[in-house]
Amino acid sequence: MSEVLYERHEVKRARYAVAAVFAVHGAVTGSFATRVPWIQDHADVSAGQLGLALAFPALGASLAMPLAGRISHRFGARTALRGLIASWTLALVLPALAPNLPTLCVALFVYGATAGMTDVAMNALGVEIENRLGRSIMSGLHGMWSAGALVGAAGGTLAAHLGSDARLHHALAAATLTVLGVTACRWVLDLRPTEDEEPPPRFALPPRSALLIGAIGFCAVFAEGASLDWSAVYLRDELGTSDGLAAASTTGFMLTMAVARLVGDAVVNRFGAVRTVRASGTLAVLGGALIVVAEQPAVAMSGFALLGLGIAVVVPLCFAAAGHSGPNPSQAIAGVATITYTSGLVAPSAIGMLAQATSLVVSFGLVTVLAGGLTGFAGVLRAGEKDRPKVTPPGAAVPDRRT
Repeated sequence: MSEVLYERHEVKRARYAVAAVFAVHGAVTGSFATRVPWIQDHADVSAGQLGLALAFPALGASLAMPLAGRISHRFGARTALRGLIASWTLALVLPALAPNLPTLCVALFVYGATAGMTDVAMNALGVEIENRLGRSIMSGLHGMWSAGALVGAAGGTLAAHLGSDARLHHALAAATLTVLGVTACRWVLDLRPTEDEEPPPRFALPPRSALLIGAIGFCAVFAEGASLDWSAVYLRDELGTSDGLAAASTTGFMLTMAVARLVGDAVVNRFGAVRTVRASGTLAVLGGALIVVAEQPAVAMSGFALLGLGIAVVVPLCFAAAGHSGPNPSQAIAGVATITYTSGLVAPSAIGMLAQATSLVVSFGLVTVLAGGLTGFAGVLRAGEKDRPKVTPPGAAVPDRRT
């Protein structure tokens, strides 16, 4: 009995450790995003050149994410995550050091590659812990990512307000976050392959199950990317608000996403992934409709808040479903992650091009239509939901994959 209790304690401790890694990952993103204007000035690039450079993180992530499974197979999950989170936090210093466009592109490629591999490794561990606990935890883990991003953004905002050099700011942030991330990895599960388990391929096309699940993630991330990059512009240009009120709309969107993710596991455990995503899609469509028809800022801000609430849990549930959908969780998660990263890459530019040809109102009409896809195609998450183990009863042994 004592051994069983120890195993359960170890899994719960690993859950908190992975949550801390998610928060650190998010904090890096928040720290970088707030200093992009400084980086643009330092590298002396135009808005168009900056847009080109900002495509390189997604390119690096998409190419590198399939390698995460092989790295975890070679070194074990704990050692792999420790190395990957350190490489990601330290990569934060690179963009601010870039003196021109070519070096900025290279820096952002490395930044994205390390981000993507770490993303796959930590989500795979999250899925494994969810399997052992027998209940949904992925929404909460992604909620910790959102919370970390908000903390990193707050620190970056303060540094920018004080006129701090981003090279110094990011060096200090990278050092702090590296220590926190590596320390947290001490308590994650040390999963290792069995002796007869074949290593995953270096590069492979996503499995069919990942394509279907990734399609839902694509819709959610498209709405997320469009809202993050264009919500403030929408309020300022379409409704004539001040810059401060426009920025508050983006902040409200991020806050509703963070809060919904932190409490989302309770909803998923009560109603299941499919019904949760169907209800989420309905909220997202309602939010999108409010944005499109809004004539007052308060209505549009409410719409963005509802849109954030509606899409918040979708991507975590997509990662969970991918991890439950086949024998190779890392490969499936990498496939879903590649699709969602691609969506995040194309969404802002697609919204901009459509707005230039028509209007931002029409652009967010497209977002609303895609949000409807969450409700229509939520059933593809049923396979992962069906395969999820039930809650382990007290006194039962907890499965262990370690050698």
